[in-house]
Amino acid sequence: MRIAKLALVVRDYDEAIAWFTRCLGFELAEDVDMDKGKRWVVVEPPGKRGASLLLAKASGAQQEAAIGNQSGGRVFLFLETDDFDRDHARMVREGVHFRETPRSEPYGKVAVFEDISGNAWDLIGPA
Repeated sequence: MRIAKLALVVRDYDEAIAWFTRCLGFELAEDVDMDKGKRWVVVEPPGKRGASLLLAKASGAQQEAAIGNQSGGRVFLFLETDDFDRDHARMVREGVHFRETPRSEPYGKVAVFEDISGNAWDLIGPA
């Protein structure tokens, strides 16, 4: 078994697709109309490395309240890179909001950033 996909609640499908493909360099893997405004939208890191994200448009007040706070404010997604400086610089150029400057930890170089909705992620260059 493996974790194949994680659902990420978003405000708008197209806005989220544009952000993930432009800012993180993800690829649009699937975009299927499911009727009544619902779509099956999957984005994934280049080369299908790691789990994919199922972008799920919020439906109702409870889901809308979770946008940007799916983990109670904690970092809950960890994006590993083989070239931290390259990817950090590209993300900054694309307007990604980093909550901190890069720092070194025993496990590698890391900086916390926010996705389009405000969820916290770690960009990590493993040691």
